[in-house]
Amino acid sequence: MSTRSDCDVAIIGAGSAGLPAYREVVKAGLKPLLIEGGPHGTMCARVGCMPSKLLIAAAEAAAAIRHAPGFGITAAGDPRVDGVAVMDRVRRERDRFVGFVVDDVQAMPPEHRLDARVEFLRDGVLRSDQGHEIHASRIVIATGTQPVVPDLYRPLGELAIVNDDVFDWQDLPRSVLLIGSGVIGVELGLALARLGVRVRVLNRSDSFAHLTDPPVRQAALDALAPELNLVRNARVTAVRRDGDEALVNWSTAGGSDMQERFDRVLLTAGRRPVLASLHLDRTSLPLDDRGVPVIDPASLQVRGQPVFLAGDVTGRHAIQHEASDDGRVAGANAAAWPDVRARPRRAPMAVVFSNPQIMQVGGGFGAYDPDTMAIGAVDWTRQGRSRVMLRNQGVLHVYMRRADQRFIGAEMVGPDAEHVAHLLAWALQMELTVPQMLKLPFYHPTIEEGIRTALRDAAKQGE
Repeated sequence: MSTRSDCDVAIIGAGSAGLPAYREVVKAGLKPLLIEGGPHGTMCARVGCMPSKLLIAAAEAAAAIRHAPGFGITAAGDPRVDGVAVMDRVRRERDRFVGFVVDDVQAMPPEHRLDARVEFLRDGVLRSDQGHEIHASRIVIATGTQPVVPDLYRPLGELAIVNDDVFDWQDLPRSVLLIGSGVIGVELGLALARLGVRVRVLNRSDSFAHLTDPPVRQAALDALAPELNLVRNARVTAVRRDGDEALVNWSTAGGSDMQERFDRVLLTAGRRPVLASLHLDRTSLPLDDRGVPVIDPASLQVRGQPVFLAGDVTGRHAIQHEASDDGRVAGANAAAWPDVRARPRRAPMAVVFSNPQIMQVGGGFGAYDPDTMAIGAVDWTRQGRSRVMLRNQGVLHVYMRRADQRFIGAEMVGPDAEHVAHLLAWALQMELTVPQMLKLPFYHPTIEEGIRTALRDAAKQGE
């Protein structure tokens, strides 16, 4: 027999967006119900940010040994990578990070939680797979995304994998083909290559790591494409399984045809919102052509409804801190409904944990009209501290709006890009001008002096 419960706000999904939404509802003194139909622990901790950085850290250790002769330090041959030990640490530390999140969820009042899959019966009413009926005056949908596995690769069976699968490996494979040169493809491709795995990356366009500034993208390709064995503008034409190997054929824009064997094919080229099982067709929610509810991006409210979207499911930014901010906005607005309002957001920032690293601030080059901005540059190959550390690769471009000298964004490949990104994102959020930024202190000798070089160049271009 079904049971019924009532709550003020039902939050579907207990991930990086759902958990902050829950906290906002509790803070407002309302009754929440946090619903999760899968494992707790967030995608970031379980199969995303944290385990990927654990794998990258191991790869960086191996790369540092290979890099040592440049300083006059030699070791006996190439470093020996113990794949079993590498993956054991990745899994152990991954489980530790997941455990912290699970502990937080388990500490919630039991009446605030429901571990079940749910679907809509009608507006404001959900039903669980246990027959439980939930009536909510407001709903936050934070169900995230799942990797896309095209039909072309299904004949490979378990040889075709997604990034979620990598972090349960017991050992490293001998060879991996990665489909896609976005963030996941670049990060995991480099990590595996530096751990001794034979890697090939195929990308169907000429894009790379979402960089939109052509010289910055080219600098990134110069630095990273050789290790990735990257083929751009490639179209996979045939895939078949041959014993324990995948046999893959592809053609290039130049017309050449290639075939290669791999132990695994890692699909990194797309994710889709997890919405189908919710049966949104039973509601009056307005949907776009992908079946995703239409939202106001400033408030995250579904048009005309007491329903809010948060996190990756929105299809906007698949980044942990953006998902967390979404959760706070959606949760606060759900709690305040019908007094829904646009809420301030932080300056956009994205980092790729390659080496050299890649970053964008403010949406990058592609977000602006080149005719209205000045571009300042620093070449890291010539920058002092970079050369000291033998990390002198790449370029930084900063963008200044000519009309008022306001700093509006940046793209970079080079040393310590994750730290440069933070400094520039802070400047962007504080709405600083380039002359104001140049009045700030820069210590010598540091990577940050390169920022000053680029800012000076932008100021000169804008004269």
